Amino acid sequence: MAEIAGTSEETRTDEHVDEEMDQAVADELTPDEEPAEEAVAEEAASASADQPAPAEESTAGTDGEEEAPAEPPAPVSPYDLEGDWYVIHSYSGYENKVKANLETRIKSMHMEDRIFEVRIPMEDVVEFKGGKKVTVPRKVFPGYILVRMKLDDDSWYAVRNTPGVTGFVGGNQKPTPLSRREVERFLGVQKEEEKVKPRFKPAWEVGEQVRVVAGPFADFNGVIEDINIDQQKVVVLVNIFGRDTPVELGFDDIQKN
Repeated sequence: MAEIAGTSEETRTDEHVDEEMDQAVADELTPDEEPAEEAVAEEAASASADQPAPAEESTAGTDGEEEAPAEPPAPVSPYDLEGDWYVIHSYSGYENKVKANLETRIKSMHMEDRIFEVRIPMEDVVEFKGGKKVTVPRKVFPGYILVRMKLDDDSWYAVRNTPGVTGFVGGNQKPTPLSRREVERFLGVQKEEEKVKPRFKPAWEVGEQVRVVAGPFADFNGVIEDINIDQQKVVVLVNIFGRDTPVELGFDDIQKN
């Protein structure tokens, strides 16, 4: 029994020793593991602070960013449009009426696929009215109208028999279409911002008597000797001290008597 008791005591002693060793190991490990976790966390935080913040996705390309303005399309020459351009003659002063008649006839005869466009060439002209410059539209070729069309017997008949049309220019039966140079000269091919400045049409003629309304010769009468449209100046012969003296004046400086 003593041996058994001794053995049991030894066993308890050994178990006690094992428990103490396990506790010692646990005590040693616990302090080491916790700082390790804290170190890892601090290291991760430090690395995160050193890295630059991720850039926000830019939505400028869709909402905020201004798109580059599209370039305006190149001007199209009226000569390059479908069909050919022909000139028809009408009574002077009735061009607008004939144009309206022809456009109505095109629709009523269902000729839209062969007669495409009717144009009256116009230009802006600057005139003096009441001493003021006024821009007015004027017909380039009074009595003539341009028609863009595919010429065949039916389209020719529709145009030729429109009230007010007296015939085609360049051969009534088989008219000759206009060349590119003629079409672009009559109808133009400029962009909107490249429009030609209005052409000035003076209200006076050489040899006409006018009255000076401005400058040192105001209220003098004189006769126009020369007109310079480009510089908008005139030379007027003014009677000074009994002698005709040429005086250069601007268009704004004179009026008709």
